[in-house]
Formats: sequence, C-alpha cells, structure tokens
Amino acid sequence: MSDQKLILVVDDDPDLVEAVSMKLESNNFRVAKAYDGVEAWDRIKEEKPHLMILDVMMPNKNGWEVCNEVKSDETYKDITVVLLTAVGDAVKSTSYTHHDGKTTLADDYIPKPIDLDKLMEIVKDYNE
Repeated sequence: MSDQKLILVVDDDPDLVEAVSMKLESNNFRVAKAYDGVEAWDRIKEEKPHLMILDVMMPNKNGWEVCNEVKSDETYKDITVVLLTAVGDAVKSTSYTHHDGKTTLADDYIPKPIDLDKLMEIVKDYNE
C-alpha cells in the first residue's frame, strides 16, 4: 500500500483532467480520473480517494449533486471535496445559482480557469 494520497479529478473536459493530473503526479500524488458525476461515483466506490477535485458543470450528474451525496454518506463523508467552478462568471447563462454554491457541503473551491499553482497549494493544505 502506497502512502501517496489518491486524488480523484472529475471534469468533463479531458484536457483539463490531463493538465491537473500531470500537475498532481509531478507532486507525487496518485491520481484517478472521471469525466462526469456518474463515473465519479464509480471511482469513489472503487478507490475511496483522499481528496476529490470536482467540476460543477458536468453532464449526467453535476458537481453539487456529487458533493452533497458524498458528504451525506457515512462511508465517504471524510473525502475532501474541492469544487472547480466557472459559475461565478457564467451564472446568468446557466441553470446554476449562487444559492447552490453557498449551500454546498464542499470543503473548498477554486475558480476556472484554474491556476494550477493555487490548486496545488489547496491540495497540499488538505494533505498535511
């Protein structure tokens, strides 16, 4: 068993998943990947990550739903959830609201476009 922490990266943009994954791996984290909320749950059940970087706007199941389901589940509620969100700038053109963001149970969030160095600071803070 490796003492490297497993981080699940969930986003419907494969390029973003790859960029974030490469950054995490270069900092000695193990990475699992998923491309929508349903696939994210499959990975969570298979591997129980230590931390999840979770996009908000995704097909099949959005990040808020996944986050709230994880945080409401006794088995998985200790998984740290960092939401990725571009909603702040796009809220007028989406069905998401600021209320959704304020009522989520996420541990932290980072806006898109992602500053990978800032993201690494957040990840490292939760892994000390």
